[in-house]
Amino acid sequence: MTEKLDCVVIGAGVIGLAVARALALAGREVIVLEKAGAIGTETSSRNSEVIHAGIYYPAGSLKARFCVTGKEALYRYATERHIPHRRVGKLIVATREDQLATLEGYRRQAAANGVNDLSWIDRGDLKTFEPAVKAVRGVFSPSTGIIDGHAYMASLRGDIENARGTLVFLSPVESGQVTAEGIELVVGGKETTTVLCRNVINSAGLWAPDVASRISGLPTSAVPTAHYAKGCYFTLAGKSPFSHLVYPVAEAGGLGVHVTLDLAGQARFGPNVIWQDRIDYAFPDGLLDSFAAAIERYYPGLDRLRLQQGYTGIRPKLAPEGAPNADFVIEGPRSHGVPGLVNLFGIESPGLTSSLAIGDHVRDLLIQAR
Repeated sequence: MTEKLDCVVIGAGVIGLAVARALALAGREVIVLEKAGAIGTETSSRNSEVIHAGIYYPAGSLKARFCVTGKEALYRYATERHIPHRRVGKLIVATREDQLATLEGYRRQAAANGVNDLSWIDRGDLKTFEPAVKAVRGVFSPSTGIIDGHAYMASLRGDIENARGTLVFLSPVESGQVTAEGIELVVGGKETTTVLCRNVINSAGLWAPDVASRISGLPTSAVPTAHYAKGCYFTLAGKSPFSHLVYPVAEAGGLGVHVTLDLAGQARFGPNVIWQDRIDYAFPDGLLDSFAAAIERYYPGLDRLRLQQGYTGIRPKLAPEGAPNADFVIEGPRSHGVPGLVNLFGIESPGLTSSLAIGDHVRDLLIQAR
């Protein structure tokens, strides 16, 4: 006999956990299916752990809306739950005069998104504000921060389980079928199981388009093509010369090789952008010189011998190389016509920052569709 379930969330990354938490706290029966053996093993654990302010994204976009509302929700949540975090602030710098217009554009875009706390840091003030940085001018974002991403995800998991939700690991979703009674999922693992779900939330991150393509009855037009942008990070051995995050003016395809800090104060540089046609986390050889050259544009005192290979992460992109960045795509029954199904595609940065806001949005989508 096929087991009948209320809400099944596919994927136990930070977004899936936030969605499951929102549903569980709303009184829904929630099961989270995760193909790995632990929470947050891919994109959610291979990023900069930055709480973004909401500066760069087009006004009215999901990225802008969810980043700004999610930022404040995340700071509140982290404070209430004693999750390690810090409003360390971010300095965005122009290293050439011809980049100043771009900096001013960031200020205007931030204001359009409701972020009104950016301030100018002039060349003279930079010497005392961030002495290691060489630039002609900068803007400072005081609401940018960092967080212990694993501690945050562990807290979300605790909320789910305290609300009687369940996480099931080593349970990949192999296929699905839209039926008159609901969405039938075939779940692998030690034993193959079939479950009938009233609601399915596809939050499989990098694998979300693949999962969607395996659901028979979902229009193929509702399944985007996946693109993968790998980013590599180097760490800086020894004491960090930086007090804040430092970002150069953005480059094509990303935000450039920038400085982030972990909660212990160690500096790391990245990411670059390497487009690939598969999910492969290998750290390529031969990147040190190009990384160092990018860093030295704003940190000329870099000791290249202190740079060490760190880690890689992959962003789930919806636009190919050379195309403008795509917005988050969150599609419910009104978009694709399948009752009870919500697909989340392209949830890259600022996904961590936006996670609580996305969870609330998905909860509301399902409530509206009832």
